[in-house]
Amino acid sequence: MNLLEQIEAAGVVGCGGAGFPTHVKLAAKGVDTFIVNGAECEPLLCTDRWLMCNKASEIVSTVGAVQRHLGAARAVIALKESYTQEIAALRSAIEAASSSVEPFLLRGFYPAGDEQVQVYEAAGRVVPPGGIPLDVGCVVSNAATMYAAYHALWGRPFTQKYLTVAGAVASPCVIRAPIGTGFAECLEIAGGANEDGCVVVSGGPMMGKPMAMEEALASHVTKTTSGYVVLPGHARLWEKHVTEPRFTINRARTACVQCSFCTQLCPRWLLGHPIEPHKIMRRMGGEQSAARGEPRWREHLDDPTLRGAQYCCECGVCELIACPMELRPRAVNVMVKQALSEQGLRPIKGTAECLPREFRDERAIPTAKAAARAGAGPWYHAEIDRYAEATPREVRIALNSHIGAPAVPMVQPGEHVDFGQLIATPPAGKMGARYHASIAGVVEEAGEYITIRAEEG
Repeated sequence: MNLLEQIEAAGVVGCGGAGFPTHVKLAAKGVDTFIVNGAECEPLLCTDRWLMCNKASEIVSTVGAVQRHLGAARAVIALKESYTQEIAALRSAIEAASSSVEPFLLRGFYPAGDEQVQVYEAAGRVVPPGGIPLDVGCVVSNAATMYAAYHALWGRPFTQKYLTVAGAVASPCVIRAPIGTGFAECLEIAGGANEDGCVVVSGGPMMGKPMAMEEALASHVTKTTSGYVVLPGHARLWEKHVTEPRFTINRARTACVQCSFCTQLCPRWLLGHPIEPHKIMRRMGGEQSAARGEPRWREHLDDPTLRGAQYCCECGVCELIACPMELRPRAVNVMVKQALSEQGLRPIKGTAECLPREFRDERAIPTAKAAARAGAGPWYHAEIDRYAEATPREVRIALNSHIGAPAVPMVQPGEHVDFGQLIATPPAGKMGARYHASIAGVVEEAGEYITIRAEEG
């Protein structure tokens, strides 16, 4: 099998959060720059950092193999200039392998790990609005994805996930967990929460999914889980999360002062994209239905200003950092994007060359400030050097934790499966990912999830 076939067979998807099937992304043509994202965009997470320190040789060799496959003239691993140990480990691995891969050092700002931000930083090109990095000759992947691809090239399926457990826990750590491991076990490995009433964010505090502790304890590690951040229940991000959508709209209508700070700090607007969150907020408070007194924005989805919401990367800068009125421009953008999608209105792809705003560099947001505004500031500077491995007796594997069609089970309840055995595949002719047993045992459930329980003894 060639490189793409090996990665497809292993079921590798993007580990940075989106979960795009890696074999599809790496089938790109006309690539001159391959960028590996090691910036660890979200505050408190350090999974990629741990991998770059401890698995540098494996990552560098895989980046080189992918570069040769793509025919790219240049391959870089983009990471923050403050990551001194990681930089040293990568440079040592590059020298030992006589590799042409090069580290690219980024300033410490948020969101340095945004895919389109990295393309501009590392390649000096702006991805057109509604476009992808390939439109400007680039492909971007994640450091953890490259480590999973390394195993794929040795015939090993993607069954283990590296993730960070941080925040208000007794012993923050990086964990290697079989896919499908319960969050409860990860929390126990990290020593449990430091106080009662905590909430959990799957992913980082800026862009992750907030969950009440009860919901989190019922959740499981997926192929895209990058980490868990435990925070007090009074954390700012949680208070915003529990605001009902109708209140979000009402507050947008009554409290937005049109200061435009949400636009002025928007990373995509700063790259020159036609998104202006303050104007979207204004549209949401426009004319109302005479019958129910509700805004009529859904009747005007072809409005160019509302269409601009489709360029939002949902980084959270607007609502967690920029807005002085504690409003939620990101949530409003998400509502508009969903409404546009339901109407079949796809993002309008820009044709003219975008130019970044001349003051872009001056408006870079320190990552520490992003953490503090989200409510994660007290744990931002915590050094996480502990590593642990989860050994669950049961896993529950979600078959839709990737972009594309959910996988279809190939096993039945009551059936014994071996570790690494293929248990689900994409529907015929559909884009998706394969899934493999992350532990050996007996299948107890085979539907949207596959649950495997280890046999006694």
